Amino acid sequence: MDILHLVDRLEETVRKSRRLPFSSIRLVDERRIGALVEQMRISIPEEVRRAQRVNQERERILAQAREEAERRVREAEQRAAELAAEHAVVRAAEARAAAIREQAEREASALRKEADEYVFNVLCQLEEELRRALRVVENGLRKLQKEVGSTE
Repeated sequence: MDILHLVDRLEETVRKSRRLPFSSIRLVDERRIGALVEQMRISIPEEVRRAQRVNQERERILAQAREEAERRVREAEQRAAELAAEHAVVRAAEARAAAIREQAEREASALRKEADEYVFNVLCQLEEELRRALRVVENGLRKLQKEVGSTE
């Protein structure tokens, strides 16, 4: 039986009991009060046990919540560490890529310079050969003109 209900019944029994004239003293039926007190003695341990069970359940739930919170904090810290490591790796990779890019540009520039020098040298040689060939052609034409001019 609910302890609060028993307390209400006890209060009602006292309130309904007769009062001695000109005082605050009441005459109560000892049997009725005794029965209610006995029921309270039986009910209180059950209420206390129920409250203890509720308290134990509350403690168990709080412990689970704390454990879950700690697990989530550990996971968040681990993820943050992973992200920081990834960030460092990305920065290192970007720096390495920039260094590679700079070296490739220097090498490409050097190759272009070498290619330009090679083309210039080849064109100069070709010009020289063409000049020689032109002189041969001019000499041949003059010789032909002299021969043609002398036969006339």
